[in-house]
This record gives sequence, structure tokens and C-alpha cells, in this order.
Amino acid sequence: MLSLRRLASLGLLMLLVPAPSGAAPCTTATTQCTEWIDVPGSAGRQLVYRTYPTGTRNPDLTRALILVHGASRDADNYFRHALAAAFLAGALENTIILSPRFASNNGDGCRDAFGDRELKWQCNGPGRWTVGGAATDESKVTSFDVVDEMLRRLARREIFPNLRAIVVAGHSAGGQFVSRYQLANQVHERLGVRVTYLISNPSSYAYLDRLRPSASAIPPTIAAGAPGFSPPIAANGPAPFVEFADGRNCSTYDNWPYGLQERSGYAGKVGDDELKKQLAARPATYLLGALDILPLFNFDGSCPAMAQGPTRLARGVAYAKYVNERYAAKHAMVIVPACGHNGRCMFTDNAVLPLMFPDDPH
Repeated sequence: MLSLRRLASLGLLMLLVPAPSGAAPCTTATTQCTEWIDVPGSAGRQLVYRTYPTGTRNPDLTRALILVHGASRDADNYFRHALAAAFLAGALENTIILSPRFASNNGDGCRDAFGDRELKWQCNGPGRWTVGGAATDESKVTSFDVVDEMLRRLARREIFPNLRAIVVAGHSAGGQFVSRYQLANQVHERLGVRVTYLISNPSSYAYLDRLRPSASAIPPTIAAGAPGFSPPIAANGPAPFVEFADGRNCSTYDNWPYGLQERSGYAGKVGDDELKKQLAARPATYLLGALDILPLFNFDGSCPAMAQGPTRLARGVAYAKYVNERYAAKHAMVIVPACGHNGRCMFTDNAVLPLMFPDDPH
């Protein structure tokens, strides 16, 4: 017999019971399930896949999920991931799902076609969309501004009077986006709706000081090394976090987006101390694949990233320990068994579904 997860993956999402209001969710990754969101301060707009319109009053919706795609910019595919997860969780009728597309055509592998007035984003480099970079055609607008506007729309009581929880999630490059957005955004405390962040398998994080993980930052019970590849960073003592020893040869290891130095744009509007407070105070969970230990799928092998650990799993385990122990955060970590670098596997895991679709946001 087919499992529920397999049924969702086969596209049987159209076998739905209509929502109590009579408005069924839109569940195909086609243009009929998209809308354009105008971004304040810009003449451009952002394409978003969604299950319900963001401008139509809907009292039946109690939660929202924003899912950010990876480096392939395949928002349609991530919309399908979210639909499969919502189907498994029984959450399609009371959750609005949004998946924005950060389209680009100015880098290797980035050859997207654009709609009328669609914002264009930097594919690679320090100003890329994954770390809050500016649009290439609208320099005053950043990718973080886009999600700011999405959150403001979801928080409108006249449209969604019963919305009580918003989850912002991302996998891989999308996990990099959500990790930086969690600490840098300036709307979290102003929305009147609880927002949580799910950070899945990013290649790197923004460290808050000059320390980096040593070998002892990874518990011996977690097999986070890369077989046949680089070993974990060695330490000259038992401390799990030590001053980075190769700063002379890796001079950018503490620069944004790997650290807080040399920030500009959206992330540069707030001082270091405020960013540290925001990161610690805002709820976040690090979703880590137990098998995400190979340098595949756009793995960041640069020296600033390798300073954080040899694999995505090692980097995530170390970073969760770092922010909790050094900055008194209360962030959670979930290691998903039998998952490598695969968004569908991560987001449809039984342990992850309650995090994506929380029953009791209070």
C-alpha cells in the first residue's frame, strides 16, 4: 500500500475537502496559483506561488507558511514541497502557503525569463539574493524587503482576522536566506503575529564574533564529518569555539554574510549589538539532514565557509550550540534521519510537520 507521503508526491493533492468557507486552496504549481506582490519603494514586483490570495478576506486561515527556494530558484518545486507537507499535516484548509521566486539571469546557471516589472536578483557573489542583496534593476530594494512585505500582508487583521502564526522556512540557499533574515529583519516585533523560523541545511551562517567551531563543538555521538573529504577543524584545547587560527590567509572569514563585518544594504542598517539581541530573542529551529555530509548541491567550499565546519551537518550542529551557549538563545535543532540534501525529505518528515504547521502558536 502506498504511504501518505508517496500519495502526496504523486500529485493526489486535488482530492481535497473544500474549506469551511467554500474556498478551496489552490494546489497546482501553475500560473493560476500565483500572484504578483508590489514591493514598497520599488516600481518592480515579485512573483509568488500561493494557496490563497493575499488580498481576499479569509477568516478560516489560522497560520501561514513562507517557503524560500534554493539556489535553483525553483519556487514552483518548493511550492509542491509545501503542498505535500501540508497535505500530510492536514493543514491545507487553514494554512496559507507562499513561495516567492527570486529570479535571476546574470550568472552561471541563472537564465530565468522575467514577467512584466518582475524584480531581478543577483545570482552569485556577495550581493546575491540569499543574503539580502539588492535587486539588480532596483538598487534600493533588497530580497529581505520582499519578505518584509509578505509578512506585513499576512499580518493584516482586516484580511486574515484569525491568523495566529507565521513560519518562515527555507532549504539550502533558502536556509541561508532565512538564517540571515531571522537576525536582520526589522518587522518581526511589529507584526502582532508570532513568527518562527525554520533553517534547513544551509551551507553557512552569520557568526556574531571572531570565534569559530573546533572539533569539540560536535558531540561524538553525531557523525558529522565528510568521509574521504576534509576533517573537522582541529582545536588547540578543549574549548568548542576558538579564535579562528587562519585569519591571515582567509581574511574575509568574518565579513558578511559569514560574519558581521563589512555589512551594507538592509543588514547594514542595524548595529552589531542589536543584531545579536534579535538573533537570540527570535525563535528558530535548525533542520539538519543526518546524511547531509557530502560537498554536493552547491556546497560552499570557500575558506570562510570551511571555517564553520567541513559539512552542512557539522556547521549546523556547531552553530546551534554556538548561539545557545554564547548568546543565550533558545533555538532548537532537529536532525532528520535518513535525509541528505533534499528539501522534500526534510519538510515532510513527521518530526518537522508540527514545526511547519504549529497547532498552538501560543
